[in-house]
Amino acid sequence: MPQHRHRGSVVVVPVTTQPYELRDNTIIIVFGASGDLAKKKTFPALFGLYRDGFLPEGAKIVGYARTKMDEAEYHKRATSYIKNPGDSQAIAEKIEEFKNLSTYVSGGYEDDASFQALEEHLKVIEATYKAGERHRVFYLALPPSVFIPVAEHIKKHNYSVGGVNRIIVEKPFGKDLESSRELLGSLKQYWTEDETFRIDHYLGKEMVKNILVLRFANVGLSAAWDKNSISNVQITFKEPFGTEGRGGYFDEFGIIRDILQNHLLQVLSVLAMERPVSFAAEDVRDEKVKVLRAIQPIVQEDVLLGQYVAANGKPGYLDDSTVPPNSTCPTFAATTLFINNPRWEGVPFILKAGKALNEAKVEVRIQFRDVTQGIFQNISRNELVLRIQPSEAVYLKLNTKAPGLYMRTLPTEMDLTYKRRFADEKIPEAYEALILDALKGDHSNFVRHDELDYAWKIFTPILHWIDGKDGPRPKPLPYPYGSRGPKEIDEYIRKRGYERLPEE
Repeated sequence: MPQHRHRGSVVVVPVTTQPYELRDNTIIIVFGASGDLAKKKTFPALFGLYRDGFLPEGAKIVGYARTKMDEAEYHKRATSYIKNPGDSQAIAEKIEEFKNLSTYVSGGYEDDASFQALEEHLKVIEATYKAGERHRVFYLALPPSVFIPVAEHIKKHNYSVGGVNRIIVEKPFGKDLESSRELLGSLKQYWTEDETFRIDHYLGKEMVKNILVLRFANVGLSAAWDKNSISNVQITFKEPFGTEGRGGYFDEFGIIRDILQNHLLQVLSVLAMERPVSFAAEDVRDEKVKVLRAIQPIVQEDVLLGQYVAANGKPGYLDDSTVPPNSTCPTFAATTLFINNPRWEGVPFILKAGKALNEAKVEVRIQFRDVTQGIFQNISRNELVLRIQPSEAVYLKLNTKAPGLYMRTLPTEMDLTYKRRFADEKIPEAYEALILDALKGDHSNFVRHDELDYAWKIFTPILHWIDGKDGPRPKPLPYPYGSRGPKEIDEYIRKRGYERLPEE
């Protein structure tokens, strides 16, 4: 039986099963290397892992894209979003070292010759390795339209027969249940579930990963984590900017596919799951899937849609030249989900997301039930708030006696703000954490195929309604750029049990 090891006041709990970790002889191939995702997220994350010594020993990085450019231009793009606060000489030297790890190949996504040329490039790199296995990790920072041809050609031409192969796939995984199943089915023809890592970067965020510890390592919270104590749960995503010239892409997917169906639903599943047998990947994902299976498809009556209009000197959604005229695509959505199991029956989980709002924030707000009336009248409800970004924090809103000679209560907060409590600790970026997990072979924070299937079952009916497949398209409610969203949102959450606290 494994023993718990103690490091000072920290208890290190070993995971019961160990996946295969890539420690050496590894090439990471980034497809879509010239695109925004690779430039802003993938390469900075790889650099962070290199800087901190977490990449496999002697690891090499190969960028691949259609864009024709020399290595100097490639290195300029790949390092353009790497931060060097204070122009540190040590970091500058690490960036130069990082450039030396990375090479570039230009080619198409659907022709054999391009992937054969890539294979020749990979073989030249692997010829420098000492005896042993040759591992390859393929990162698809690509639009879904080329997922399948790229996955097929990699398997045909670039699959390492003498080592471990892993493929990392970015969302969106389809547009509804049918297209998702088609995409997953095609991918499974070439790659096993064990080789496939589907990224939802919210599962790599520090505060989302902390939910399991807060829930299951604290008896006080665990005891109150059910329908008997909790009135309602809100999971909120707010962006202070609009589409900013990217309306064409956004209009194709909308706010529900972009945020609610994946990011916020993943947070919900971690919040609501039962205690897993262990932290092993399948134990954790089994419990998340049980939650999703217990959620019925969302009905139209539980949906509120909005679209931002010009205000405060900012253009409206329809003023974006890349947006189709008269588009009814929602830029704000609120939906309510109910989990039909003994722990959560009757508790509304309200998911809200919007663009062009009054602030940037992602948070979970758990509101507890009223205390027994009698000695207290009109007293504020307790709330537990988990701020996922920015400025990670956990705070508990509770009631206390006001100092003085009179018996008077007032609401206050117990506040754990990470910047203050962990001032000397570096909080890793979500992509760093997830790429490291993929290198370790740990699927815990990646989306399993059946998990994705149940998620689409929940949302597909209202997505078809919004897309006009079941009748006329619903018209979203207007809200001013820079506001809190449609004015109807306050009544929407009030009807679902939320009571705004006096100071709000």
